[in-house]
Amino acid sequence: MKELGLVSMMLMAELLDVIVNTLSKAAMKKGMNDFVFIMYSNAFAACLLLLLALFFYRKRTLPPLSCNTLGLFLVVGMLSCINQSIKFFGIGYSSPTLASALSDLVPAFTFILAVIFRMEKLDWKANSTLAKSIGTVVSIAGALLLSLYKGQVIINNNPPFKLFPQKLVSSMQFDWVFGALLLAAHSCFLSINYILLTRIVREYPAELVVVLSRIALTSILSVPAALISVKDLKALRLGFNMELIAIGCSAIFVLSFRGVIHIWIMGKRGPVYVAMFKPLEIVFAVILGVTFLGDSLYIGSVIGAAIIVVGFYAVIWGKSQEKVEEDCTVCSSESYDNEVPLLQNKRTGE
Repeated sequence: MKELGLVSMMLMAELLDVIVNTLSKAAMKKGMNDFVFIMYSNAFAACLLLLLALFFYRKRTLPPLSCNTLGLFLVVGMLSCINQSIKFFGIGYSSPTLASALSDLVPAFTFILAVIFRMEKLDWKANSTLAKSIGTVVSIAGALLLSLYKGQVIINNNPPFKLFPQKLVSSMQFDWVFGALLLAAHSCFLSINYILLTRIVREYPAELVVVLSRIALTSILSVPAALISVKDLKALRLGFNMELIAIGCSAIFVLSFRGVIHIWIMGKRGPVYVAMFKPLEIVFAVILGVTFLGDSLYIGSVIGAAIIVVGFYAVIWGKSQEKVEEDCTVCSSESYDNEVPLLQNKRTGE
């Protein structure tokens, strides 16, 4: 039941990320500056998390902060600022669907880094390692199939209600190559962030403070870039329009809610567990595209989504089997320790 709750929270977090990607793309097409979006969304999220942290820790004592952890905070803040900039530039040059597709590189990058930093154990004789490794490869293969192969049309969709005009999302000409390179770099930096954040939260188990520090640093670091990138300071003004909606949704649902969920689950299950939910983003992107954006549904999307789900469940099973194997190892060692004195007593009696 506990595992089902973790999976549900992660699914909700990834769905919200896809929705916010789509909203931010729409806002950018209306002229919103990328750096201004990053500055305001992180500033709003920092204010929200500050209020939550003051309330949550009003009667709790925070763990001691070491110089090493403080240095990691600064590194993660700088990486987050760079990573968010790369992501929104990539979405601006391409599309939210491509962003979701290339996020499927995150599990591979994270798995390799986790093995290098000994956050994941590789024991090829264990079922858990085989399941996690095969599931990761299968999920990435399914995402690539979904992204690169269309096939025959299953549903030629033209819904009466669309979240955005069709010309805003589907008929624009994007620089796909440059956008893809930026989004691939985003996946690599995101994997590094996962590794560093997991190490931080295990040394400093105060999830709200960790997320607040990262977001506050990102907001501060993005101010100079936002001021330099705008030609007129009037561009910093916010009105009640698509820009404000996109900034608000990003601050509340992605930076705050998803950020806290990711940090909390990383501390319990590790970075690979969180990264393995990334391939599901492309599935959500296809569903939203068919439902709200007027995209057609192709057979390649259905087959790719089915393969992703198979790989995803393989990894989840592998993580659960990992705990079973650890419990069996502990029980075996305890039973061995209990048997030794009996044997010694028997020999003494003889």
